[in-house]
Amino acid sequence: MSNKFPQKIHIIGSVGSGKTTLAKELSAKLNIPYYELDNVVWNRQSSGDIRRTEQQKVDYLNNIILTNAWIIEGVHNEDWVSQSFSNADLIIFLDTNYFIRIYRIIKRFTLQKLGLEMSNYKPTFSIFIKMFKWNRHFEEIGKPNFYSKFGMYSDKILVISNKREIF
Repeated sequence: MSNKFPQKIHIIGSVGSGKTTLAKELSAKLNIPYYELDNVVWNRQSSGDIRRTEQQKVDYLNNIILTNAWIIEGVHNEDWVSQSFSNADLIIFLDTNYFIRIYRIIKRFTLQKLGLEMSNYKPTFSIFIKMFKWNRHFEEIGKPNFYSKFGMYSDKILVISNKREIF
Protein backbone atom coordinates (compact mmCIF):
# COMPACT_ATOMS: atom_id res chain seq x y z
CA MET A 1 0.00 0.00 0.00
CA SER A 2 1.27 3.44 -0.84
CA ASN A 3 1.62 6.56 1.28
CA LYS A 4 -1.45 7.93 -0.48
CA PHE A 5 -3.66 5.55 1.46
CA PRO A 6 -5.95 7.48 3.84
CA GLN A 7 -4.46 8.25 7.25
CA LYS A 8 -7.77 8.62 9.13
CA ILE A 9 -9.99 5.60 8.73
CA HIS A 10 -13.26 4.76 10.47
CA ILE A 11 -14.47 1.15 10.19
CA ILE A 12 -18.09 0.42 11.07
CA GLY A 13 -19.96 -2.87 11.03
CA SER A 14 -21.97 -5.24 13.16
CA VAL A 15 -20.78 -7.67 15.80
CA GLY A 16 -18.77 -10.36 14.01
CA SER A 17 -18.35 -8.38 10.78
CA GLY A 18 -14.54 -8.36 11.03
CA LYS A 19 -13.96 -4.75 12.15
CA THR A 20 -11.22 -5.48 14.67
CA THR A 21 -9.42 -7.94 12.41
CA LEU A 22 -9.45 -5.43 9.54
CA ALA A 23 -8.35 -2.58 11.84
CA LYS A 24 -5.42 -4.64 13.16
CA GLU A 25 -4.31 -5.62 9.67
CA LEU A 26 -4.58 -2.07 8.28
CA SER A 27 -2.79 -0.76 11.37
CA ALA A 28 0.13 -3.14 10.79
CA LYS A 29 0.33 -2.46 7.04
CA LEU A 30 0.01 1.33 7.30
CA ASN A 31 1.77 1.80 10.65
CA ILE A 32 -1.24 3.70 12.00
CA PRO A 33 -2.60 3.08 15.52
CA TYR A 34 -6.08 1.59 15.80
CA TYR A 35 -8.68 2.18 18.49
CA GLU A 36 -11.74 0.16 19.43
CA LEU A 37 -14.80 2.29 20.21
CA ASP A 38 -15.77 -0.23 22.90
CA ASN A 39 -12.63 0.86 24.75
CA VAL A 40 -13.74 4.47 24.41
CA VAL A 41 -17.13 3.58 25.94
CA TRP A 42 -15.59 1.46 28.70
CA ASN A 43 -12.72 2.29 31.03
CA ARG A 44 -11.10 -1.15 31.29
CA GLN A 45 -9.92 -1.94 34.81
CA SER A 46 -8.81 -5.16 36.46
CA SER A 47 -11.62 -4.78 38.99
CA GLY A 48 -14.17 -4.51 36.18
CA ASP A 49 -15.20 -2.20 33.37
CA ILE A 50 -16.60 1.23 34.18
CA ARG A 51 -18.76 3.00 31.62
CA ARG A 52 -17.50 6.48 30.74
CA THR A 53 -19.92 9.41 30.85
CA GLU A 54 -21.07 10.98 27.57
CA GLN A 55 -18.62 13.85 28.03
CA GLN A 56 -15.74 11.50 28.89
CA LYS A 57 -16.44 9.47 25.73
CA VAL A 58 -16.52 12.59 23.57
CA ASP A 59 -13.32 13.96 25.11
CA TYR A 60 -11.51 10.62 24.76
CA LEU A 61 -12.60 10.24 21.12
CA ASN A 62 -11.73 13.85 20.27
CA ASN A 63 -8.19 13.32 21.62
CA ILE A 64 -7.81 10.43 19.17
CA ILE A 65 -9.34 12.38 16.27
CA LEU A 66 -6.94 15.28 16.83
CA THR A 67 -3.92 13.07 16.08
CA ASN A 68 -2.45 12.88 12.55
CA ALA A 69 -3.38 9.28 11.78
CA TRP A 70 -5.82 6.79 13.25
CA ILE A 71 -8.02 3.81 12.57
CA ILE A 72 -11.18 3.78 14.66
CA GLU A 73 -13.44 0.76 14.60
CA GLY A 74 -16.77 -0.03 16.17
CA VAL A 75 -20.45 -0.65 15.77
CA HIS A 76 -21.39 2.75 17.17
CA ASN A 77 -23.05 5.40 15.01
CA GLU A 78 -24.61 7.57 17.70
CA ASP A 79 -24.07 11.35 17.81
CA TRP A 80 -20.99 11.10 20.07
CA VAL A 81 -19.15 9.33 17.21
CA SER A 82 -20.13 11.83 14.49
CA GLN A 83 -16.82 13.74 14.67
CA SER A 84 -14.98 10.55 13.79
CA PHE A 85 -17.06 10.11 10.63
CA SER A 86 -16.70 13.76 9.59
CA ASN A 87 -12.92 13.77 10.20
CA ALA A 88 -12.25 10.42 8.52
CA ASP A 89 -10.55 10.35 5.12
CA LEU A 90 -12.19 6.98 4.52
CA ILE A 91 -15.19 5.26 6.12
CA ILE A 92 -15.21 1.51 5.60
CA PHE A 93 -18.65 -0.04 6.08
CA LEU A 94 -18.16 -3.77 6.63
CA ASP A 95 -21.46 -5.17 5.40
CA THR A 96 -20.67 -8.82 6.10
CA ASN A 97 -23.37 -11.41 5.43
CA TYR A 98 -25.73 -11.81 8.40
CA PHE A 99 -25.24 -15.58 8.68
CA ILE A 100 -21.44 -15.29 8.51
CA ARG A 101 -21.67 -12.92 11.47
CA ILE A 102 -23.77 -15.46 13.40
CA TYR A 103 -21.14 -18.13 12.72
CA ARG A 104 -18.38 -15.78 13.89
CA ILE A 105 -20.25 -14.92 17.10
CA ILE A 106 -20.53 -18.62 17.95
CA LYS A 107 -16.88 -19.28 16.98
CA ARG A 108 -15.60 -16.30 18.99
CA PHE A 109 -17.55 -17.27 22.11
CA THR A 110 -16.34 -20.88 21.89
CA LEU A 111 -12.69 -19.84 21.46
CA GLN A 112 -12.96 -17.33 24.31
CA LYS A 113 -14.52 -19.90 26.65
CA LEU A 114 -11.72 -22.33 25.77
CA GLY A 115 -9.16 -19.62 26.51
CA LEU A 116 -7.89 -19.67 22.91
CA GLU A 117 -8.94 -16.09 22.12
CA MET A 118 -8.61 -13.00 24.29
CA SER A 119 -11.42 -10.54 24.87
CA ASN A 120 -11.89 -7.16 26.53
CA TYR A 121 -14.83 -8.58 28.48
CA LYS A 122 -15.75 -11.70 30.39
CA PRO A 123 -17.37 -14.03 27.81
CA THR A 124 -20.56 -14.85 29.70
CA PHE A 125 -23.58 -16.63 28.27
CA SER A 126 -25.53 -13.40 28.80
CA ILE A 127 -23.15 -11.44 26.53
CA PHE A 128 -23.23 -14.31 24.02
CA ILE A 129 -27.03 -13.99 23.75
CA LYS A 130 -26.77 -10.19 23.59
CA MET A 131 -24.42 -10.47 20.60
CA PHE A 132 -27.17 -12.17 18.59
CA LYS A 133 -29.57 -9.38 19.60
CA TRP A 134 -26.98 -6.69 18.72
CA ASN A 135 -26.39 -8.39 15.36
CA ARG A 136 -30.12 -8.33 14.54
CA HIS A 137 -30.44 -4.75 15.86
CA PHE A 138 -27.60 -3.58 13.62
CA GLU A 139 -29.19 -5.23 10.59
CA GLU A 140 -32.64 -3.73 11.22
CA ILE A 141 -31.81 -0.39 12.87
CA GLY A 142 -28.07 0.36 12.96
CA LYS A 143 -27.42 0.02 9.23
CA PRO A 144 -30.36 2.19 8.07
CA ASN A 145 -29.54 4.66 10.86
CA PHE A 146 -25.93 4.92 9.66
CA TYR A 147 -26.99 5.71 6.10
CA SER A 148 -29.60 8.26 7.17
CA LYS A 149 -27.19 10.06 9.51
CA PHE A 150 -23.91 9.72 7.64
CA GLY A 151 -24.93 9.09 4.02
CA MET A 152 -23.82 12.68 3.36
CA TYR A 153 -20.27 11.29 3.37
CA SER A 154 -21.00 8.93 0.47
CA ASP A 155 -17.92 10.22 -1.39
CA LYS A 156 -15.68 8.66 1.27
CA ILE A 157 -17.73 5.58 2.24
CA LEU A 158 -16.43 2.26 0.97
CA VAL A 159 -18.92 -0.59 1.43
CA ILE A 160 -17.33 -4.03 1.44
CA SER A 161 -18.54 -7.48 2.44
CA ASN A 162 -15.11 -8.80 3.45
CA LYS A 163 -11.53 -7.59 3.91
CA ARG A 164 -10.33 -9.31 0.72
CA GLU A 165 -11.95 -6.42 -1.15
CA ILE A 166 -9.22 -4.15 0.29
CA PHE A 167 -6.17 -6.45 0.33
